[in-house]
Amino acid sequence: MASPATSLKGGTSALSRVRTRAAWLFLTPTLLVMGLVAGWPLGRTFWFSFTDANLTDLAASRFVGLDSLRQVLEDPDWWTTVWTTFRFAGVSVLLETVLGMVIALSLNAKFRGRGVLRAAMLVPWAIPTVVSARMWEWMFNDIYGVINAMLLSVGAISESLAWTAEPGLAFGAVVAVDVWKTTPFMTLLILAALQMLPGEVYEAARIDGASPIRVFFQVTLPMLKGPLMVAVIFRILDALRVFDIFFVLTGGGTETMPMAGYARQRMFEYQEIGVGSAAASLLFALIAVFTALYMVVGRVKLEGE
Repeated sequence: MASPATSLKGGTSALSRVRTRAAWLFLTPTLLVMGLVAGWPLGRTFWFSFTDANLTDLAASRFVGLDSLRQVLEDPDWWTTVWTTFRFAGVSVLLETVLGMVIALSLNAKFRGRGVLRAAMLVPWAIPTVVSARMWEWMFNDIYGVINAMLLSVGAISESLAWTAEPGLAFGAVVAVDVWKTTPFMTLLILAALQMLPGEVYEAARIDGASPIRVFFQVTLPMLKGPLMVAVIFRILDALRVFDIFFVLTGGGTETMPMAGYARQRMFEYQEIGVGSAAASLLFALIAVFTALYMVVGRVKLEGE
């Protein structure tokens, strides 16, 4: 006769198997749709990256192995776009994280009108990216843009600047627009995490006489490491595949072009589907490797604490 412990273990195991089968049953339609919508185009892109496919005649494409990939890696313009993309991701995500933390801490305090401010904060994030970029393009215009008008009125500049035409200025303009639009996203995630922190810890810190700065660095920030890591990785992934803001503001110039813009240029302007697909595959690989490294390092840090 089986012992109660054995029966309980067997029942739990059977229940676990039933739940697993049910989970897979419910997930199967979603996985199939994702396979068709995302997996098929991704697979075709990988395949084209091993061919000399041309937009004018895709049927005549031939398998060329790693030749298309070699063309991308030997192109100095590709490495310029890699540097631009990673620099953009680093600067913009850093600024968005810092500003998002400051705004989230402010909105987490109790004051009159807090709900209205929280709703207003989300407006830049709710505006479509292309609309935001076009709006800021008008504001940055060197002839009738409000940015130059404001800086001229206070004497910050002596003449109008071509913010989106000069590479040095264009990069800063793109970062500014991205920070304006995406900081609310970081604020929302950080604010949600702040709402989940236990109030008893802060009460104990106040009793101990800890200053607000000490409370932030020794209490709040350590407890936010997990959610903050998730928020940062989401933004980095989004920033590494940026395309629309650069394209609208700068028109796709090589010196201010991200990796996604390079892939698009080779595919549709040069009609080199094979080379463009190789660039897109490299972008996918770089993002995958960066994500894996970030998650491994973050997991080690979290487990070490």
